[in-house]
Amino acid sequence: MPTAKFTKFISFLQEDLAISKDGIELALRNLQQNSPDLLPMVLWQYGLVKLSQLEQIFNWLDASI
Repeated sequence: MPTAKFTKFISFLQEDLAISKDGIELALRNLQQNSPDLLPMVLWQYGLVKLSQLEQIFNWLDASI
């Protein structure tokens, strides 16, 4: 079961960065070692986010600690 923080993170990706649910699901299926911490990098690797969006993701993650 996803944690509340992870659920908020997915909402941020969909609502603020307009990443599709299908894109997020693709990235989640392809995570190595089943580590959700790598999700931002997998999204970038698959071309689902630009570098500027990746920076926004990291800023959001830093602020949510």
